[in-house]
Order: sequence, then C-alpha cells, then structure tokens
Amino acid sequence: MKGRLPHDVEAIAAVLAGIPLFRVLGESGIRSTAGAGLARRYRSGQIIFHQGDPGESLYVLLDGLVKVVFTTEHGDEIVLNMLGRGETFGEMALLDGSPRSASIVTARAAWVFALPRARLLELMREHPGLADEFLRMLGHMVRRLTDQAADLAFLDLGGRLAKLLLQLADKHGQADGVVELPGLTQSDLAALIGASRPAVNRALQSLVSRNLIAVKGRTITLLDVAALRKRGGL
Repeated sequence: MKGRLPHDVEAIAAVLAGIPLFRVLGESGIRSTAGAGLARRYRSGQIIFHQGDPGESLYVLLDGLVKVVFTTEHGDEIVLNMLGRGETFGEMALLDGSPRSASIVTARAAWVFALPRARLLELMREHPGLADEFLRMLGHMVRRLTDQAADLAFLDLGGRLAKLLLQLADKHGQADGVVELPGLTQSDLAALIGASRPAVNRALQSLVSRNLIAVKGRTITLLDVAALRKRGGL
C-alpha cells in the first residue's frame, strides 16, 4: 500500500505468521499479504464495522481487544464473544455475501488489519492449503458455538461464569491469573453466558466468598484455578 512504512509490513507479517490460516502461505506469501491489506488503529470504544454493513474484508486483530456485539430489532445489545491479538473476524459475510451479522467494537485500543475479499479469494486459488485452513477455522467457530449451547443446557450460572473467567484468563489474562476487563462490564459478562447483570454480580460475589477469585474494579484475580475448572466442568 502506498505510504506504508516497511516496519509496518514487517510487524503485520509477524502477527500473520503466527496464525495457522496464513502460515500455509510461507514467508514470501505472508509478506505479500501484509502489503495487500489495510492496517488501521482504533481507540477504545470505536466501532470497526456495524451489524448490517456489507462484508468486503477479512479482519485480523493485530493488537488489542474487541467485542462482537449483536443488536436486536428492539435495540438491545448483547456481547457474543471477545477477541484478542491474532484472532480473525468477519469470515461469515465473506462466504455467503450477506451483511455483517454483528458489530465489532474495540474494548481497548486496537490495531486491525483488513484483507479485501478479492485478494483472499486469489490467495485461496494460489494456495489450496489456505482454503483448507479457512474451513478448519470455520469448524472451530461452529464447535465453539456448540459448546456454548451445551454450557447453557448443562451448566448452572456459577459454572458458566467460572468457565468464562478461565477462558478470558487464558486468552487475555496474565501469567499470574489476573484478568483485566477494560471495556467489559458485568452486563457484557452476563451476555456472554446468557444471564442478567444482577445474577452475574451475585455469582461473582459467591466466587469471592469461596476464595476462588478476587475482584478489584475491573480486575479479577483467579485464586484457585483447579477449583474454578471443577466448577466450570473442565
């Protein structure tokens, strides 16, 4: 892209190289891909795309944290998922040509790479392994949705919350079990596990009283990972 600095391409390529979807392209293919898209930085709270927008690009989160937000016809919003560094989004609209099924909102400052659909399809024709990885990625997405449905059916609220906190710690936390939740409210946590905000507040306090977690502001520390795993059916 005109005006892009060489170190930007290198930084983008370094993230893409760690993602199985792009790893099949090899070093030169990854660098070429890094130069074929658009990278943009967003402040916390900005919308990357709206639900209903046309799906014209595949997105890669180079850095930061974003929320996948679905808006009902009545204007109510629920958080469907949280995505961090190295994760992709916008895949579904690329396949069927339908509008975006949800909005993407930054939960903290983010650096995002957008690869145009036309270039992605070219790459799939040039590298058949890329199409295989794309299908595998979609399979993981379906499996995650299936697991979420099973959790709603078989885990109580406390179990679902414990499992969610473990997942957030694994994806976005620190080595000492600290989960920082900037941009993520108790209402967001509730939406992620199919509950109300007051119910999630009570469930958090229950975990605190049992010394499984500690809560200070939007920072949650996991004090007993083994007990949380048992509570979450893991």
